[in-house]
Amino acid sequence: MRPRLRFSLVRCLGVVAALVFVSAGAVQAAPRHFDTAQATQIWGTALDFTAPRILEPASISQMALWGLSGISALDPNLTVQEEQGKIVLYGPTRVLFTTPEPKPDAAFQWGAACAQVAARAFDASQELRRAGTNTVIREFFDELFNHFDPYSRYQPPTTLAGFGQGDEASLGLELIQKDDEIVVGSVAPGGPADQAGITDGMQVIAIGKVKTDQVGLAALQSLLPGMPGTKISITVRPQRSLPQRLILTREIVPQQTVFTAIRRGIGELRVTEFSDDTGSQFASALGALMADNPTPKGIIIDLRGNRGGVLRQAVLSADTLLSHGTIIRTIGRDPAANKVWRAEGADLAPSLPAVILVDGRTASAAEVFSAALADNDRAVVIGSSTLGKGLVQDVAEMPGGGQLFVTWSRMIAPRGWPLQGLGVIPQICTSLGPDSLARQLAALKSGHDLMAKAEAEARMARAPMPLAQTLTIREACPAAIGANDDFRAAETVIDDPIAYKAALIRPLLQSVSADG
Repeated sequence: MRPRLRFSLVRCLGVVAALVFVSAGAVQAAPRHFDTAQATQIWGTALDFTAPRILEPASISQMALWGLSGISALDPNLTVQEEQGKIVLYGPTRVLFTTPEPKPDAAFQWGAACAQVAARAFDASQELRRAGTNTVIREFFDELFNHFDPYSRYQPPTTLAGFGQGDEASLGLELIQKDDEIVVGSVAPGGPADQAGITDGMQVIAIGKVKTDQVGLAALQSLLPGMPGTKISITVRPQRSLPQRLILTREIVPQQTVFTAIRRGIGELRVTEFSDDTGSQFASALGALMADNPTPKGIIIDLRGNRGGVLRQAVLSADTLLSHGTIIRTIGRDPAANKVWRAEGADLAPSLPAVILVDGRTASAAEVFSAALADNDRAVVIGSSTLGKGLVQDVAEMPGGGQLFVTWSRMIAPRGWPLQGLGVIPQICTSLGPDSLARQLAALKSGHDLMAKAEAEARMARAPMPLAQTLTIREACPAAIGANDDFRAAETVIDDPIAYKAALIRPLLQSVSADG
């Protein structure tokens, strides 16, 4: 025991010495002066950008004082108060600095005044000096946006380390090991491999001059990516055919976000997120399903776990199933935030019943897609209440390279209800357990929807909503993680036209109206 104790003590002493050294180095390295010019530019620009855009009005002077409370967050011994037309910085025992308040809506003057206060606090506080100018600037925004919503934020300038790695091109294919052979596991639609006619399951004989029976799978995979525009040969053997040597040009291949399958005669589209290319992927995948022989008897669109993404891609995806109608509206204080997206294309699957699967993780753009198809009677939503992320941010470049994200509009579903907080309430709820689901499905088969009241309350809701009202509506179908019952319910309503029609929003709302 004694040698072990001695070894531990030596290690502890070493750690303490290292900590003392690091601490001393940190104090010595701490900047001596606050960068007043930098803070003035960033805060003034941010206040000017934010004031006309935030959903609930606040004066520039109020926002500036909220931001200055970030000084107290870094050093509780310091406080900033507004007193008789002055901004006063207090230390533990005395006033450290005062400066006259600028005019209430003079953004850049307020930015300068805040920077002056921060500079005096910096001189008086070892904690602020340890933190440095950038942290003080960031804390200003953290405290400011604490008074707004969860999504407004300041993103400081980021390091350029690793820049350009995302620009690596590929052939748009994945390799897998199958028995003793290397074969194509998947091909990205529209990528170089797809354009060359390479398909899943083809045996790969060689990549460039490297034969696939000479090296391992990981080494072969590493040969596929490279700079955009570079070429590489790949030798494949289609089934019952001679090997073919193809020359492929590497390209930036969009991430695959839409995956399809056909099960029990029903087409399934799994959308993992709405990225920059999801709209075209969704249209292509839906078209491919409709070209299948026989044509699917219905469509299931699985958005469970989909956290959203690019709003326009959700709009484009919804447009492939809508021949007319509103898809989404955004409303804010700034007139530029008010927009309406309407269906402009044609329904690629006319007359086919459609079901959308959602859960408590379904959010943002995925909620836009679900609400659009449900409100336009084009799909039945099945699952649980979704996350309820229905706010849109405007983005501004800040001096020094940072970015400001300010929430400036609410997303409003076609029937006028807000997505924020409320989320999408499914027409068929699976989160209440199997017994409740069985009762719902039995009622739908006889033309009645047990979720009708909750759906009507959700569709009549208007922004801004009291939290109590939001929670009451969501209680009808609590948020949960998707399960196998979602697919069972989807197959049931697709196979039963009476149940499907009863679950659509318009008949559902009409039944509530008829009941008084």
